[in-house]
Amino acid sequence: MNRRRTLKVVCDHKESCVCVFAGSRERVVFCRAGDPAKLEEILTQPNRKSKQQLRAAARLGDPTVDLVRLLDIVASFPKQTICVLGDFVLDEFVSGEISRVSREAPVLILRHRRSEVYAGGAGNAAANLAELGATVLPVGVVGDDDAGRMLLDCLRNRRIDVSRIPRVRQLVTPRKTRYLAGWTHTTEQQVLRVDREPNHPVPADTQEIIRRNALRAAKRAAAVLVSDYGFGAATRELVKELRAKCVTLDSRYGLLSYADVGIKAATPNEAELEAAYHQRIGTDLQKLEQLGELALRDTGAECLVVTRGKDGMAVFERPDEPHRNRRPVHLPIFGSDAPVDVTGAGDTVIAVFTLALAAGASYLEAAHLANYAGGIVVMKRRTATVARAELEAALRREATALR
Repeated sequence: MNRRRTLKVVCDHKESCVCVFAGSRERVVFCRAGDPAKLEEILTQPNRKSKQQLRAAARLGDPTVDLVRLLDIVASFPKQTICVLGDFVLDEFVSGEISRVSREAPVLILRHRRSEVYAGGAGNAAANLAELGATVLPVGVVGDDDAGRMLLDCLRNRRIDVSRIPRVRQLVTPRKTRYLAGWTHTTEQQVLRVDREPNHPVPADTQEIIRRNALRAAKRAAAVLVSDYGFGAATRELVKELRAKCVTLDSRYGLLSYADVGIKAATPNEAELEAAYHQRIGTDLQKLEQLGELALRDTGAECLVVTRGKDGMAVFERPDEPHRNRRPVHLPIFGSDAPVDVTGAGDTVIAVFTLALAAGASYLEAAHLANYAGGIVVMKRRTATVARAELEAALRREATALR
């Protein structure tokens, strides 16, 4: 029996909000003035049953989204040069097979299988940029320790120039060690994480080296990506001094500390937005929009992309120019709402978003591409990256599915 989904246009924000009815439940999948006629043509086709297809239809319902245009932007990624300024972290994964319960304490004993290391933090953003074909100019610092050596090796293996990342003896390289447990034929689960973090601030002479490297790299780059995990490589004062063409920010703890320093866009997750204003959002879309608009104003940015896990993204733009959106745009997730591993997904989002802006994308186009990339990378295990070919394939599949 063929099922038909209907479309209704309501007006909660004095603009058309496209709602899809699946069975007896109303579900808003697109919240912006769009093209209802086109959506109705797609959504009333028989046998359109999957959530992925509904979300894809919502994306196509936005008249500013042109999949051919997005493909053209991705094709120009290899022509771009991006400076990545921030905190470089080593992500370590230790896998073990559950052997037995310890007699010493009620804990599992794991028989070690393997250990793997990846570039995390700013390093993961740089790795994603390199995988997408861009020229990457990383700027930061690591300790003169095993973690620092392994981290730089991870970047070198991706043919990334690490000459702007000095090794400093008195510093400890940030290191996140995740312990994974499982049996031979089961999926490993994370059971413990141990973080090693610097005990001292970045020395003044090292800060000056970072400053000089950043100023030189920013002049060569089409955009600067700031990845601030709170370890001191990226500071408000340094970012203000850069005067780069385009600066994007991913700050774990200090979103509002970068107010009025020339940030063009930022990509906080919902939890970071809640922490910045000491308020809970949860499922309250009105609160999300209130805090998003407030953060946009307080940071002085032109765009804010709030990532919301399985609930997608919310894109806020300052309506200073006629072509910009006056209402936030809510993007449904791409792919499955049951991710395999979200480790480092935020780094992938900021990398693709920044690279797209450097390639000439609008803020909304860049957010769409970052949304596709985020949906791809969370289906991979460990700290992962998205290749340009994967992103192009996802766009082509979506275009084919909606014909």
